[in-house]
Amino acid sequence: MRSMGQVRLLVQVAAAAVLCGGLLHADTLILKNGTDWQNVSASPEGQYVMAVARFKQLVGMGDSAGAMAELGRLKAERPELAGGDFDLFVAAELLYAEGKWVEAVRKYEELLTGYPSSWLYETAMEREFSVGQSFVNGEKRPVLKVLKLSAFDEGETILRRIADRAGEAPIAQRSLVTLARGYSKKGDHLDAYEVWSEISSRWPTGEMGRTALLEMAQSLHSAYRSPDYDPTSLASARTYYRNYRLRYPEMAVDNDIEEKLKLIDEQLAYKQYAIGEYYDRTGSVDAAKLYYDEVIRNWPDTAAAEMAQARILAWGSGLTEIVPGESKKLGRRLFKAGNVVVDSWFGLGFLSGNRK
Repeated sequence: MRSMGQVRLLVQVAAAAVLCGGLLHADTLILKNGTDWQNVSASPEGQYVMAVARFKQLVGMGDSAGAMAELGRLKAERPELAGGDFDLFVAAELLYAEGKWVEAVRKYEELLTGYPSSWLYETAMEREFSVGQSFVNGEKRPVLKVLKLSAFDEGETILRRIADRAGEAPIAQRSLVTLARGYSKKGDHLDAYEVWSEISSRWPTGEMGRTALLEMAQSLHSAYRSPDYDPTSLASARTYYRNYRLRYPEMAVDNDIEEKLKLIDEQLAYKQYAIGEYYDRTGSVDAAKLYYDEVIRNWPDTAAAEMAQARILAWGSGLTEIVPGESKKLGRRLFKAGNVVVDSWFGLGFLSGNRK
């Protein structure tokens, strides 16, 4: 008879097949004794695994009657594998199929905490992941059978719990990536940055390390709101972009890093120009000149530097303060349409044509 660890491995194969939308077939192979390949259906355990896969698919399709019939057959054929973990899994699966995801997760959690060596452990975690993923991607939860409210917080809790429980396993990585992108989708870019930073710490090298570095830069860049707000995130984003360019020069070209760095320079320069413009407008010419000079000195190739130079030249023509409406006119002349994001920042999605 195979060990429970071997049976658990077979069930993981079945779970992967079902979660990918398919079933195990007669020609599905597993490695036997580390050297030979064998059809799953060629052993009693393999036949059992295929039966589990059929049961899971029936549950996923909402065919409760068919699922219960398959369950009855499973219990009759392999009573030694049935137990508290099996009963919890079945109860959770039925709740999952009925769309009662919050209740289903509670059952999966009972299995995961009460039966850490169960052959259904990984399958239960995958089910929890699917619920957490749906919640952070916008799936609502029913309340009082009438209302449907955001379930993002529940999804965050589920995904973080999986990430903590799974350590360095792929499902932990998938959970954190899903959470980070969920934050970005809802506009919480600083929260997204924090999660990407955690991912970078756990997986600092390879493809995920590269992805996390770029995502940290883009999250901080998107967190910048406008010249009316603190530009600290811009300076940090610039550092991450430069690091990315240094470490992955070819990928930097594909991801338009140079253009993003130029845009950050424009935004930082315009921030300082806007402060100078404020002092200019209130008659504090000396203070305004300090900021205008800083823009010209530190960002000489930006549109903001042109505007600062134009203001200083205007003073030489006898204009000592900004006439109401003149600043807007000046800005429109020096900032072409493509630079409107410098004045009103909509995040990186705007640059990709995804502005809502």
